[in-house]
Amino acid sequence: MRIHNFFAVMSLMLLLLGATAKAQTTASTGGPSGGIYSCTDSRGRIITADRPIADCIDREQRELNPSGTTRRTVEPTYTARESAEREERARQQSLLQTRQMEERRRERALLVRYPNATAHNRERTEALAQVDAVTQAAKTRLDELSLERKKIDEEMEFYKSDRSRAPAALRRRLEDNAQRMTVQNRFVGEQEEEKRRVNSRFDDERIRLHQLWAPEAGGGK
Repeated sequence: MRIHNFFAVMSLMLLLLGATAKAQTTASTGGPSGGIYSCTDSRGRIITADRPIADCIDREQRELNPSGTTRRTVEPTYTARESAEREERARQQSLLQTRQMEERRRERALLVRYPNATAHNRERTEALAQVDAVTQAAKTRLDELSLERKKIDEEMEFYKSDRSRAPAALRRRLEDNAQRMTVQNRFVGEQEEEKRRVNSRFDDERIRLHQLWAPEAGGGK
């Protein structure tokens, strides 16, 4: 009886070892893993199989448990070109999200700086006043140079028949005056352009602020 039991136990152990070896061989050779794969192909057909489905290599597949629940999701297999295109789309999406976040940050900063139209108008007025002050200083300097030029011209009257006979120092004063007037005139023109830029900036801000003020009670009125 003991011998019979011994052979029975040995037979059971051999069966278990054989089953384990078979499972290991199947796993190592890429055979069926016991799961069910399911996908919807390009023609809308639902396909199931006991291994990854070749017709769905370009789309997502689900590996199901015997109970029908999803064990895992198998991502599509992409060519090098498709992978590069996906990476580029992801990069562009990331850039777009970054720009959107930066735009929201600027909008919040704009609202903090200009909570209402009065604050925005006040800063525009102050900015333009600064430009006007600089422009006026340049024009005052131009008036001074004009007076200086008038005196130089009066001295040059003695040499109007032959200006080359004028003293070198007088000719240098004349040239220097002309250069400084050119510089000041250019500076005045630059300040006028700066004034246009300031107005343009505040006009653009005002358009955006009207949208941001809208949810506030009478914010942009």
